[in-house]
Amino acid sequence: MDPVTQSAHVSRTPSEVFDYLADVANHPEFLDHFTSEWHLTREDTYGLGAGVRYAIKMRGNRFPWVDQTVIECDAPRRLVLAGRGGKFNRIRTLTVYEVEPSGSNGSRVTVTFETEGKYPSDRLFDRRGYYKRRLGKALRRVSSILEDDHDRGTRASIAGGARKPATGTPLR
Repeated sequence: MDPVTQSAHVSRTPSEVFDYLADVANHPEFLDHFTSEWHLTREDTYGLGAGVRYAIKMRGNRFPWVDQTVIECDAPRRLVLAGRGGKFNRIRTLTVYEVEPSGSNGSRVTVTFETEGKYPSDRLFDRRGYYKRRLGKALRRVSSILEDDHDRGTRASIAGGARKPATGTPLR
């Protein structure tokens, strides 16, 4: 699918916006209107190597799961998540968040989403309009969350609970 791009203005500094986006546990807060069942793939949720697994809510989609991992974290400018989804994880996904200064004490956030299917049947769910509308709403929610602390969803967590003895596990 050709890349889908959306952008929005946020009245916060680029470093504040980037810090929020670089923590992948925050992504369900603004993407939960078209995704669900978020799980972290490791304990460290910030920066390079942080990953998530989630399902896309799309009518008729029999294979909704997507895994994404942060592969580039160029603070406070660019965040790149790469992953796979669909049947047998054969559809590649790429999400790029770019944060640029805009005006005094403001930022312009741009998100680009791209998928690449292996077979022609994988292109059945490459719906540009669907992703364009959903990503536009997601960026408006990022703006609402960072500016007004409003419209927050739930953060992602690690499936199965705590992993370290110091975090409350009964196994010692």
